[in-house]
Amino acid sequence: MKPAALAATLLSTLVAACALTGSPTDPARGQVVGLPDATVCADRNGNARCDADEPSTLADATGAFAVPGGGALLAQANGAVLRAPAGGGALLGPVSTELIALMETDRSSLAAARTKLARRIGVPEAQLLAMPASVSDAGVRAALQAEHAQLLPRIAAAVAEAGAQGDRARALRNHLALDAIETIVVIYAENRAFDTLYGLFPDANGVPGKNPSSIGGYFPQRDFDGSVLPVLPPAWGGLTAGGQPVTLTQAQATGMPNAPFQIDDPAGLNGSGVVVGQNITTRDLVHRFYSNMAQIAGGRNDRFAAYSDAGALSMGYYDGSNMKLWKLAQQYVLADNFFMGAFGGSFLNHQYLICACAPTYPNADAADSPAKDSISQIETDGQGRFVRLVPADNSPATVLAGAPRYRRDSTLTPKDASGMFHAVNTMQPAFQPSFNAPAASGDARHADSSKPTTLPPQTLPTIADTLDARGVAWAWYAGGWNTVESGTPEARKQMYSGTVNFQPHHQPFNYYAALDPAMHAAARQAHLKDFDTGFLADAAAGKLPPVTFYKPQGPLNQHAGYANVAAGDGHIAGVIATLQRSPQWPHMLIVVTYDENGGFYDHAAVPAGDWLGPGTRIPALIVSPFAKKGFVDKTQYDTGSILRFITHRWSLAPLPGIAMRDDGLARAGSAPMGDLSAALDFGR
Repeated sequence: MKPAALAATLLSTLVAACALTGSPTDPARGQVVGLPDATVCADRNGNARCDADEPSTLADATGAFAVPGGGALLAQANGAVLRAPAGGGALLGPVSTELIALMETDRSSLAAARTKLARRIGVPEAQLLAMPASVSDAGVRAALQAEHAQLLPRIAAAVAEAGAQGDRARALRNHLALDAIETIVVIYAENRAFDTLYGLFPDANGVPGKNPSSIGGYFPQRDFDGSVLPVLPPAWGGLTAGGQPVTLTQAQATGMPNAPFQIDDPAGLNGSGVVVGQNITTRDLVHRFYSNMAQIAGGRNDRFAAYSDAGALSMGYYDGSNMKLWKLAQQYVLADNFFMGAFGGSFLNHQYLICACAPTYPNADAADSPAKDSISQIETDGQGRFVRLVPADNSPATVLAGAPRYRRDSTLTPKDASGMFHAVNTMQPAFQPSFNAPAASGDARHADSSKPTTLPPQTLPTIADTLDARGVAWAWYAGGWNTVESGTPEARKQMYSGTVNFQPHHQPFNYYAALDPAMHAAARQAHLKDFDTGFLADAAAGKLPPVTFYKPQGPLNQHAGYANVAAGDGHIAGVIATLQRSPQWPHMLIVVTYDENGGFYDHAAVPAGDWLGPGTRIPALIVSPFAKKGFVDKTQYDTGSILRFITHRWSLAPLPGIAMRDDGLARAGSAPMGDLSAALDFGR
């Protein structure tokens, strides 16, 4: 049975429980949560299995049991297990299983673990192991129900990971005892697919034909009409960005074989003799919502060259073996099955990172709406599913003659069944810093709302809301924030240009009404901070909040078009070195990942989820004292897995978008997205 099905079975049959006490002469009597036909045993050796020499019995159809032997108890059936510590009280269920994981990880007493867990969940200790349905207090009941629900799939995943012969107790600890992590730092870089940087990484699912560990073959790139391209299209406008010490022109990047190619080929690219090293900035590539869907092409990934404005460059990758981050990946964990949360570009994937959602724009089609001409024109099938953007009349018949053109590939989707429009391509925040200046007679802290690219203030729930509700501190640190935050004309010169090269659409929390600078200045100051004056000092002093995000500024974020690979690689590795010197390092988890693929090709089949994604596979590194050493993690993840980890670690209310993704994956028969815990080992 799949973990999701096991979790559903457990959750659907929660029953009241009795005290779990016992001795060789006084059997332990109780009821099991959700495994009515389970084998129940006294788990004397603590291996989370009912061994042949341990006293056992079968629970009846209601889950009731009586087993001699006393001590810790275990129920197992259909590949699932539930545990309860000796003297643990009233419930053999998910929370009692979590309690044992905490005791084993912390090497703590039952009383200490119970106090810690009750405080995290937000319930009285006396009711921690109560059956949720029996609790009269609505708040406590809801908290217990939420904890039960989020534990069940994690328990099932741990049992599946351990398999028939593996260390099941350790797997349960690794998936459940996340309290060992006291600080998570998310470093969010820009615009690289997994194959782009780690396609040659040993033991990783890399570039087909170039990495012996590659899974799945290469589907040749196809033209608009579905025919296989004889060669890749030219790199329209040249492969390198303007002003670079090395230039590879469009003519030099024409006629390349229909296959992925190494951008930094030491012999020179395409016989030109020109070496485009990782210190050279390439031109940018289109990375938009509908373009990414078209490139993925139902999972074959065979339309990247066709639906790109950069032609051949979309198929390029680097030999990353000399990168500093590559060396860190060799020491810690590289996740090679991690997908960007949403189709498309930076704007939407930054939003997905904090809310697992797409921003909304009500009544965009109204006659007086500034955005009435910003609704994309798409073709759908008979069930309303995307087929393609409507081509422009002057769009070329073949990509070999030019990049595709569209009638309207804009910022908004057509309205959904509820009549709502969603922003999926770059729009500007309603608050400064914004690329849209204030209105002439408006508040200088706001952007001009009459501009079609100004997004109305957002109110959808974010991870910040759930953290605030639990009283968990958080902050978003951004490179250059203090320089541009004022919104003055001088500050605005630093956006998209200048030495800071600050991108307002990379600051997702600045889109939300809860951080309106006019209405919520104190909250804004507490949560939106500068890298140079805030992050470095806080890390050195051991004062980073438990949930910390860091966004590097333009020259250091690795975004093609205005940043190269090498500068960002060195910067991010340096930030990690700083964090490793922090007093918080012994209980820290660092996640380095990318907002999206930036239009670069990746061969891994993208799982079907929901209308938002997931999109193309991207790199992710997990760096922590608790990270498995030198491990390539094959667990299926997406950007929302970061939210899953934060939610599970601090027992937060789950965001609606996570449930939507889980439901979509289940309907497609796909494995669920993990919560990063498979990369960790708390069993040492």
